Amino acid sequence: MRLKAVLALTLLAVTLAGCATDDIDPTKGWSAQRLYTEGKTALANKEYTEAVKYFEKLEARYPYGPYAEQAMLETAYAYYKSDEMVSAIAAANRFIRTHPTHPHVDYAFYLKGLASFDEERSSLEKVFGVGDVSKRDPRSLRDAYDAFKEVATRFPNSKYAEDSRKRLLSLVNSMAMSEIHAARHYYTRGAYVAVVNRTKLVIENYQRTPAVEEALGLQALSYRALGMDELLNDTRRVLEKNFPNSPYLAKLDKR
Repeated sequence: MRLKAVLALTLLAVTLAGCATDDIDPTKGWSAQRLYTEGKTALANKEYTEAVKYFEKLEARYPYGPYAEQAMLETAYAYYKSDEMVSAIAAANRFIRTHPTHPHVDYAFYLKGLASFDEERSSLEKVFGVGDVSKRDPRSLRDAYDAFKEVATRFPNSKYAEDSRKRLLSLVNSMAMSEIHAARHYYTRGAYVAVVNRTKLVIENYQRTPAVEEALGLQALSYRALGMDELLNDTRRVLEKNFPNSPYLAKLDKR
């Protein structure tokens, strides 16, 4: 019995010693500058998880001052580079809410746009960099558009403004085609009213995109299927005037 008691006490002592060792934080007592420097070093070495740990400790221990502000931005970037887009967006939003007038808030919006754009990337896109952007979640495309628009309009002289403007043009086309994908889906299922509603969105909101031709074509075909001849003829005239070589004109001639 005594031997068992001794062994039990020894085991308990070893366990407690191990726990005490585990509780020792090697960064205890570090300054904000050192935590920030270690975080930046981890970022440079592509050790993104470690970088986040350093930056989050910095914010927790030194919540005020330039290091904490910059650490918040670096956290968003580290999450973005580690392909954790939801966390990157959340971190960027937190910075924007906390420091709305910060000199680098333009970068926070830009980073939010990048993360929103990449949030719904398929596995094929991640590996090979190819894929149809318009087939992603429309919500993510809209969030990316809104973030880049914020940079382009509120911060026209920002170093991120020119790239944001280019991305806006591409996103407009992608969002228009996203509506077309939905319209095609409804058309193949005979949901012609839904097709008309989707194509109206494209015609009204994305007038200068290539998707307008298909929107008009699908809309005209749907009006024909619904027996709405007056609207069919009106839509066909617009299609013929703006896209005289559209293959949809030939489809409309077939009965």
